[in-house]
Amino acid sequence: MISDIKAFREELEKNGVSLVAVSKTQSNEAVRDLYGQGQRIFGENKVQELLGKKDELPADIQWHVIGHLQTNKVKYIADFVAMIHSVDSLKVLKEINKQAKKVDRVIPVLLQFHIAEEDTKFGLDWQEAEELLNSEAYLQMSNIEICGVMGMATFTEDESQVRREFKALTNIFNQLKTAFFPDSEKFKEISMGMSGDYKLAMEEGSTIVRIGSLLFGERTYG
Repeated sequence: MISDIKAFREELEKNGVSLVAVSKTQSNEAVRDLYGQGQRIFGENKVQELLGKKDELPADIQWHVIGHLQTNKVKYIADFVAMIHSVDSLKVLKEINKQAKKVDRVIPVLLQFHIAEEDTKFGLDWQEAEELLNSEAYLQMSNIEICGVMGMATFTEDESQVRREFKALTNIFNQLKTAFFPDSEKFKEISMGMSGDYKLAMEEGSTIVRIGSLLFGERTYG
């Protein structure tokens, strides 16, 4: 575990990297402890768990949704979520835009790409992303802001494979930037890297790391 959260965060920030503390399955007390050490950005995988924490914890926490998002859950988070990392379809993006419009917000989102060799990970491929970004539906949206990309590497000890997958996501980001977002100052984020591989992710261009067990200890399920 990392003992000095503040120093860790500052070291990341010196390298242009933001820290999302992954608080899924963690207690409110554990979140408050990190909050007390200056951490303000927390990431949750499940909307239901996020809603259970939000009202019990400080109002200035920036909540990021980092897990697969079902369209029927978007309405519950549209008025406060700081960023959604896991947009993996036009259907989800449409719903985010729809719910954001109802609460007069522009919600920052990331496009999630499938970069791992595992079949269980969600995410777009290049062709699907092109179709999404060229679609009339997307071009009509005014209540979402695509700020970059997100991906999860294969869970493996093979560092060369993980590095290759991170490199692939950075290449996708660069291609998207050139083809679709050349004038966007907001399109700048590459969300990749977790407790076991964040150093590799940073070397390959990550701007947001999603860290759980290194901050909180191993998760407990119950």
